[in-house]
Amino acid sequence: MPENRYSDEECAAVYRAIYERRDMRHFLSDPVAPEILTRLLDAAHHAPSVGFMQPWRFIRISCPDLRKAIHALVEQERIRTAQALSEREDEFMKLKVEGIMECPVVLVAALCERRDQYIFGRRTLPEMDLASLACAIQNIWLAARAEGLGLGWVSMFEPDSLKKLLSMPSDSQPLAVLCLGHVDKFYDKPMLELEQWEDRKDLNALLFENTWDTPCR
Repeated sequence: MPENRYSDEECAAVYRAIYERRDMRHFLSDPVAPEILTRLLDAAHHAPSVGFMQPWRFIRISCPDLRKAIHALVEQERIRTAQALSEREDEFMKLKVEGIMECPVVLVAALCERRDQYIFGRRTLPEMDLASLACAIQNIWLAARAEGLGLGWVSMFEPDSLKKLLSMPSDSQPLAVLCLGHVDKFYDKPMLELEQWEDRKDLNALLFENTWDTPCR
């Protein structure tokens, strides 16, 4: 057994959070305690980042009118997405894709401005700043599940419109509208799997050895 391994109970808790994490769309209106929100944001701030650049920025939306405006942007993109799906348009429109107006906490997760100055680890892969922010969001997600809170990642919006709405710098980049709050229950499976939008792929079909598309032995 590795010397630095957690106890069986601690390992089980980590894996439980991973397997029970859900992209939530249904929320209760009960407020989130400030100390819990602080813990979640601190978990995000301890995510790995390329060159330790820590590119994440979080904007808490406390203004009701601003929340409504963000919801309107998401609704516009929801309709455009449905139209782009052509034969699946009607099926898509029946899905609940966000909980912006129901959840008690809305956060906008974004990449900071002046990111070009960070070269370490990004010279050939500049998108690693985005990967770093995604890790921070995943930290919030897992910590929220451990705290009994649901989180939903909403990516249906026009980035430039959201930047203008939030007075963000031109070279910053919003990546997610995060809906956070208490839930009545967590979905047994990912919602899109329950709605038969898509099935989870077999891991073996995604795992190669040495060269692309060569199955592992």
